[in-house]
Amino acid sequence: MIRYDHVGLRYGIGPEVLSDISFNLDPGSFHFLTGPSGAGKTSLMTLLYLGRKPTRGIISMFGQNIGAMTREQLVPIRQRVGVVFQDYRLMNHLSAFDNVALPLRIAGKPEKEIKNNVEELMHWVGLGDHMNALPNTMSGGQQQRISIARAVITRPRLLLADEPTGNLDDEIGFRLMGLFEQLNRMGTTILIATHSQVMMDKFNHSRLILDKGSMTVVPPKPKAMEGAA
Repeated sequence: MIRYDHVGLRYGIGPEVLSDISFNLDPGSFHFLTGPSGAGKTSLMTLLYLGRKPTRGIISMFGQNIGAMTREQLVPIRQRVGVVFQDYRLMNHLSAFDNVALPLRIAGKPEKEIKNNVEELMHWVGLGDHMNALPNTMSGGQQQRISIARAVITRPRLLLADEPTGNLDDEIGFRLMGLFEQLNRMGTTILIATHSQVMMDKFNHSRLILDKGSMTVVPPKPKAMEGAA
């Protein structure tokens, strides 16, 4: 589904922040993106959600060469990607319910379908009693859960999440990881940027490790080894 061939990225005339990045994300796969602060994770996430084009190399998404596409041609590609931003990027004048419903309304879904889907998902993430609350009246963890619900409400083909459990306690964090796992089983490709060693040890998935702009890909442990651990 996603293919990076010798991709590099620099800002202006500065040095490359990503250098010679090559990897594949197969349909229905699950990956962690990790590495020390300053390794280039945010820059790679920006490329993945099409916020910027690379300065060299080839990126293919859903079988199409991104570098050869116009801004208008990228719109249907972006619609297949759900993003959970670390800074939430919620609409503060809209209720929690309306923030989560926004992608469905943009897609022209019927209001009855929107109501049922949004209410079910908000109960699932533990915010069933906060549907009418405005984001700026809620805690950081609650806002993060709204952001996650908004990203997954359309069941995107690719879900990108930047530290989605960073502001959550372990119980809610593992519960939301369960939601990601469920989406993955339904066919969504998942990439989660995280510093949490506990989370990566708990869930046995491929790791894309960035360090000083270069990437190492570590496959998941074989099932027998996972059980022995």
